[in-house]
Amino acid sequence: MGISKGLKQNMRIAIIGGGLTGLVSAYRLSVEHNVTIYEKSDEIGGLLASYHKEHYSIERFYHHFFSGDKSFLELLKELGLYQDVLWLKGSTGTYQDGVIYSLTTPLEILRYPLLSFHDKLRLALFMKNIKCVDTSMLDTISAEKYLIDKVGEKIYRSFFFPLLKSKFGQNANKISAAWVVSRVAIRSDRGVSGERLGYLNRGFAGFITSISDEIINRGGIFFTGTPVTHIYQENNHWFVNGESFDYVVSTIALPLLKEAGIEIPEIPYQGAACVTLGLKRQVTRGIYWINLYDEAPYGAVIGHTCLAPESWYGEHIVYLASYYSGKPSPDLQERMIQDFCDKFSVRQDEISWSDITTDSYAGPLYLAGYKSLMESVHVPGLYLAGMFSRENYPERSIEGSVRAGERVAGEISDCIRISEVNR
Repeated sequence: MGISKGLKQNMRIAIIGGGLTGLVSAYRLSVEHNVTIYEKSDEIGGLLASYHKEHYSIERFYHHFFSGDKSFLELLKELGLYQDVLWLKGSTGTYQDGVIYSLTTPLEILRYPLLSFHDKLRLALFMKNIKCVDTSMLDTISAEKYLIDKVGEKIYRSFFFPLLKSKFGQNANKISAAWVVSRVAIRSDRGVSGERLGYLNRGFAGFITSISDEIINRGGIFFTGTPVTHIYQENNHWFVNGESFDYVVSTIALPLLKEAGIEIPEIPYQGAACVTLGLKRQVTRGIYWINLYDEAPYGAVIGHTCLAPESWYGEHIVYLASYYSGKPSPDLQERMIQDFCDKFSVRQDEISWSDITTDSYAGPLYLAGYKSLMESVHVPGLYLAGMFSRENYPERSIEGSVRAGERVAGEISDCIRISEVNR
């Protein structure tokens, strides 16, 4: 599907991928240039895309942002959406041996029965000092080794392993220590009642619509339902699906870029499967994020309406998050729902709807040594951004995706200006 309005007669720039990074780069470049965005899905937004129900929209994958996400917050101001920013309290917990433990407040952590007082003191000191840790020295060390050295086997298994397992599944013991330190440090905006998390009024669908409309109003073209199948360069021009362009930005996963004909270094990725449920009652004891220690076909339960108001939806929304390598099993949705119902005492007739979204390249796999692989990624003349970019290291985020899009747009603008000066 092509959508256009008032095309400009300047540089033609192709942007591969209509997720957040692609949209931000298109938004910046469309001020002065012709942009064309190729998106393989039928809907713009990438991992920020939503399900659209009769009375509300809800993201296909869970999302929130942080108070330190300055680039994203500035973008919202530009789009006139800053008034939609809500700062909410996010609670956390863990499911171990069939029991849900809330670990939000200092008192709850002190009462946590699976760690001794000495263990809790050791954990508290580690968490207090984590912001001072230089992550550049931790890339080649596994999180498992680093954490066991710092806090001991018991704290690692009981407190940190559920987090690693929820995010990386079978690869949990291979993840870089740089990732886990960054993950904990970025989530340190925490008071006695919980973590301060950002969300948008009624969700991210309005943001996706606003930024897309702005691009269209500047003359941008969106081709949705259009995967890029071949890219090549010839006579100083790039060709994307047979169309000629002056510049190309790619924000898609590197294996997909390689399938389209670009020789590029390998970077490990993992897939994500997210089951979204509409429920008639709240079942997570008011906890927003529960990591699972017990065996399950998913790693975390996210009680979305324990963060955002249930009144927006008229029902309770829960996500079941699973990460995988390769391809998900065809019965994954059924197995995830059945296990969730068993563990959280949910009857099938209490589920008003459910759906699953999968993405085989949902994000990089931050294995020990990932940084050197990331830095090896380079294709002369092709502008690369996305989840594998340095802005999303050592932890991917909404902020990192925005900064990656702005960086690549700036690089192209600088290149065009230099070319004009030298002409």
